[in-house]
Amino acid sequence: MSRRSFLWCRLPEGARRAALRWFAALGAAAALSCPGVAASAPLPIFDAHIHYSHDAWENLPPPAAIAILREAGVRRALVSSSGDEGTQRLFALAPELIVPSLRPYRSRSEVSTWVRDPTVVAFLEDRLAKSRYAAIGEFHVYGADADLPVVRRLVALGKEHRLVLHAHSDADAVERLFRQDPDARILWAHSGFDRPDAVRELLRRHRNLWCDLAFRSEHGAAGKVPPEWRALFTEFPDRFMVGTDTFTPERWHYIVEHANWSRAWLAELPPALAERIAWSNAEALFGSSSAPARK
Repeated sequence: MSRRSFLWCRLPEGARRAALRWFAALGAAAALSCPGVAASAPLPIFDAHIHYSHDAWENLPPPAAIAILREAGVRRALVSSSGDEGTQRLFALAPELIVPSLRPYRSRSEVSTWVRDPTVVAFLEDRLAKSRYAAIGEFHVYGADADLPVVRRLVALGKEHRLVLHAHSDADAVERLFRQDPDARILWAHSGFDRPDAVRELLRRHRNLWCDLAFRSEHGAAGKVPPEWRALFTEFPDRFMVGTDTFTPERWHYIVEHANWSRAWLAELPPALAERIAWSNAEALFGSSSAPARK
């Protein structure tokens, strides 16, 4: 046994576990072993906010994208793309890993125009007739635009096909979506970029509202969970999930780092709560449709 391994083995178990979490947060797996001591496996991740749009697949072929997800320890990933081809390419390669979501965008330029474009409805209906999905989204809609005819049809299609609505929205739009379908299941992208107290208010009103934490950092800055976020996670242990948000191709190369950063701040929470946020909440929401079959 090397001197380094000898010193490692003399550490108390709690110290070894803390060090392993620290190494994982740095993305550097510890090459340390002790007789009779098993290192903890990295916490699995269900990444609930991944995009693989046309500008991504042109530079990152599907096998390379799947390899990044596996390197990050991602057990499932909710994937959408503009248009749908990117999602289907990844799903065809790794159906056990990819959870398909249907975006209402044929190109990313439609992010701000789709709500007033009636041709989006035909696109959605065509895709839903050809493939199966776990969700519709991520889609962007704010305020009273949620009551426009195109958005209403999207909500109706979600209800008809029993799909989760992945909404990048303000609280007003979320309320309007629920008024259209009180039984809708909504995954609130980025937790609305709202304050913990505002997120709490909406979660208390809607039992079928979940929140992803994509593209946010204040809940785990410097690997620490602030008291206001800890209280929110504790009150709603089954409503939060992690996500990277690869809204630009470059962010695909951040997936591994983001997974390790997530493990670092999750280690601040009780293990059962950390596991829920890391993967089991998303698994519960999407599990029954996590590997949908093509028609």
